[in-house]
Amino acid sequence: MTRPTVDLNADLGEEVTDDTALLGVVTSANVACGYHAGNAAIMRAVCEEAATRGVSIGAQVSYDDRENFGRVARDVASRVLREQVADQVGTLAQIAAAAGTTVRYVKPHGALYHRVIVDAAQAGAVLEGSGDLPVLGMPGHLLDGARAAGRRVLHEGFPDRGYGADGRLLPRGLPGALLEDVAEIAAQAVRLAGRVDSVCVHGDSPGAVAHAHAVRRALEESGHVLGPWWRGEADALD
Repeated sequence: MTRPTVDLNADLGEEVTDDTALLGVVTSANVACGYHAGNAAIMRAVCEEAATRGVSIGAQVSYDDRENFGRVARDVASRVLREQVADQVGTLAQIAAAAGTTVRYVKPHGALYHRVIVDAAQAGAVLEGSGDLPVLGMPGHLLDGARAAGRRVLHEGFPDRGYGADGRLLPRGLPGALLEDVAEIAAQAVRLAGRVDSVCVHGDSPGAVAHAHAVRRALEESGHVLGPWWRGEADALD
């Protein structure tokens, strides 16, 4: 018996990996919107290739912090953060439309990703700035707020990251935070697949493409069907 469809996503457009190779493996692409990495030309290239391959596009929104790759927590006023998120989503949406595709969800990046799990005000700003897009992330204020607003909530898991006893990702500086063994990463992906809507392979890791291939192969061999999370649903976002 075939298991439910599971999405495989990765961070793209960050100028640190082989975007074209990853787009041949993943089913969803979290596209950097210029605030922590990327630019209009890169966004355009990713969107065009994604449209050709049938890969779903998501807006990977971040703090305005290219210097630190968006990985340093910042205290940004809600109004400012809301406008920054809206700018990122709007820019990517225009580029995606020109490429013949659409932005189907929003996912915070780096420090903002972790902040909106525990910070209701910043989570609210991200939600306000991203319209009615479905939200991809881990349990916390962002997903709670999205659910309360009637928006689609998508849970994700990370096969290449270590988890703490609280169910959250271990900080990158701690031992065990980053998994590098391909077999271990693939095995964790299979364990996660039954509990999440989407499995994320970090696009900024040195072995990103190899990890993505291993994860996809392990998921398919375990009976999972790989595809965008919205496959089989009425496509209300078009």
